[in-house]
Amino acid sequence: MENDIFFTRRSVRKYVKGKEIEDEKLEYILKAAMFAPSANNRRNWEFIVVKNRDSLNKIMEFHPYAKMLETAPMCIIVCGDLSDESGKLFWQQNCSAAIENLMLAAKSKDLGTVWVAIAPVEERMNKTIEIFNIPKHIKPLGLIAVGYPDE
Repeated sequence: MENDIFFTRRSVRKYVKGKEIEDEKLEYILKAAMFAPSANNRRNWEFIVVKNRDSLNKIMEFHPYAKMLETAPMCIIVCGDLSDESGKLFWQQNCSAAIENLMLAAKSKDLGTVWVAIAPVEERMNKTIEIFNIPKHIKPLGLIAVGYPDE
């Protein structure tokens, strides 16, 4: 039980700088996120993979708790699609389940993660929408920093 991923996963805020995430690992963690349960099997989530250093820096400028992006090679912004009634009601629960799957999958591939909230803080939501030109019916819930742990 001590080596079980459910008991060894932790929030990582410092990453090996310059060590990129392999495409296969990224695909695996995104697929795991998409296999999360969702209300009415709606799967109303969207994922924005951010690897561009300028974009990561812009996030750090407005988000007071995203400083770990300085060493993280990427983050994944998890958003909900509110285009139908089911999405409007359950987007936060659905996206949270996807985030949990994503983080556990990352741990299984020796990657570290930390969940940084965007919603429900309107200022953070609006700034994320602005930077990434997100359509009105898509709402950002959180960002997950991903990288090789250096702590």
